[in-house]
Amino acid sequence: MRQIIISASDGIHSFVRRVAVFVVCLMFITVMIQIAARYIFSAPPVWTEDVARYAMVWTGLLGATLSFKTRSDAVLMESVFPKRPHFLGLCADAIHSAAVLTFILPVIYFCFMGLRGGLAKGYLARQSGLTADTLGIPMVWISVSVPLAMIIILLHLAARWASDSSLKKIEAQLE
Repeated sequence: MRQIIISASDGIHSFVRRVAVFVVCLMFITVMIQIAARYIFSAPPVWTEDVARYAMVWTGLLGATLSFKTRSDAVLMESVFPKRPHFLGLCADAIHSAAVLTFILPVIYFCFMGLRGGLAKGYLARQSGLTADTLGIPMVWISVSVPLAMIIILLHLAARWASDSSLKKIEAQLE
């Protein structure tokens, strides 16, 4: 079971990395089209701004999953905080996991369920009735990036705990 979780996490990470690169390229191309059309032809297409904005949303959320998997989170003040002692590693990992779960689980829940229960009142259900003005696509195609990213991060967290290095840390703490 551990190996299934780890390989699923690795496979999804590889796929998401390719999709994120594609979406960044899409964002870049639409911004370049918009700039060229605005300054050369004085008539930018209306759809380029929305495509670039929605691509940025997808890029940011997919990038968050990539960052979480590779543990390349932004560290703003690394030199201010001392290195944690080795014996606190398991405790720090548990606190980190609890913080991730405290954020992710309510986001996933409210993407599907409303405040008073019911699937019809959840975030995705509310977005499915809206349409992007310039593109004419349902907003749910943009909004689905939120629960998708959270579920992927949840899978990466499970893989992190299932990995051999996590088990070795636990065994070292118990000895």
